[in-house]
Amino acid sequence: MSKRGGLARRLFWTGFAAYTAAAAWAEWVHWRSSHRLLGNAPTVGHEVVVVLGYGNRGERANFVNRYRVRAGIRSRDRSADSIVIMCGGTVEGAIPEAEIMQRYAREELGFTGRILLEAESRSTQENIENVIGLLEHAGTIKIVSNSPHAEVAREYLWQLRPDLAQRLVRADEHRLGEIIPMKIAAAVRLLLFRLQQR
Repeated sequence: MSKRGGLARRLFWTGFAAYTAAAAWAEWVHWRSSHRLLGNAPTVGHEVVVVLGYGNRGERANFVNRYRVRAGIRSRDRSADSIVIMCGGTVEGAIPEAEIMQRYAREELGFTGRILLEAESRSTQENIENVIGLLEHAGTIKIVSNSPHAEVAREYLWQLRPDLAQRLVRADEHRLGEIIPMKIAAAVRLLLFRLQQR
């Protein structure tokens, strides 16, 4: 074996080990986030699923928003009276993220359930501030994004309206082995966000 071939093999296995370790860490971060800051109030009323948008430059939903919409729709309790709220304004494009996500849900996923739009917010905190009025009569509330981002959003709701936060239940955005590169990036962002809070 040539020295160059041996070096390439060592680099491959080193990179593979690093990626595997990062993936395992990210899975743990996402699992933990998906179970944190939930409420314990009894269910009375309809279910609201809040899907948080991500910066979208084009007219079609990007990869991140497509994932979030799919996760939001699968998070619905099929036996409940559910409303899905798409959140997001014009952060990176001319069309609000909420409208882009609604179009994806209707035209590409064939979703026929009830959708409301919150198309003004430009940050996670504004997402939560702007949907509070739509959560007042919800029996259960699910916030959907990647799990660390959803955890941050739940934290804002606990700060702003702890009575509503008591109605928070777990969404179905975290599944083992799904969207690994995105999970790694989201876990790193959460770590940096927590460091900035100190």
